Amino acid sequence: MKINKILIVEDEKPNADRLKRLLLKLRPNIEILSVEDSISSTVEWLNNNNAPDMIMLDVRLADGLSFEIFNKCQVRSPVIFTTAYDEYAVKAFKYNSVDYLLKPIEEEELDAALRTYENFMENIPYLGNAIEGLLNYIQPKDYRKRFLLAHRDGYKTVLAEDVLYFYTEHGISKAMLNTGTIETVPQTLEDLDKQLDPKSFFRANRQFIIHKASAFKSWMDY
Repeated sequence: MKINKILIVEDEKPNADRLKRLLLKLRPNIEILSVEDSISSTVEWLNNNNAPDMIMLDVRLADGLSFEIFNKCQVRSPVIFTTAYDEYAVKAFKYNSVDYLLKPIEEEELDAALRTYENFMENIPYLGNAIEGLLNYIQPKDYRKRFLLAHRDGYKTVLAEDVLYFYTEHGISKAMLNTGTIETVPQTLEDLDKQLDPKSFFRANRQFIIHKASAFKSWMDY
């Protein structure tokens, strides 16, 4: 099932115009229903129009964080969040989120996010509660390249390429970084084994997933 109608919520016109160009390039037959620039105008639009197939939703708008939209009206469409900040990624996935794209949005990442939704819709036997099904279906669109980890009062990003190996300790997954620091990661090794690029990582045993480059370096040093 192709995406036909999209609502864009973006308060910076250059970003909105670029997003429109990318969408129409990737999906020439889609219809951009409207471009809204605030929480209030988006709520009004959603309350007075049929639900679009997809909402492209900027996290930070002029009148607040767009998560407030979900508290003010019923959102019946899947959402692709867009933002210049990665600190809201965890929260975004609580709100009908198909994907979370960091600005500047790359064409390949946007295409992959659209295909996540389209592939889901093509594979379910009936629509039913499509949003709930979509959230259960969503898998990483690509091999995991970074991790958003709790840090002090917020979050920080750790790149997968900076991890020497993952291991478990007392049932908790941890990552040893090339800086010598150790970070706790929320995923299990079983999840990581599915999410990490097998060209870069391999499951050594039940307790370790090792970056091939670090294993090769250790062998050479030996």
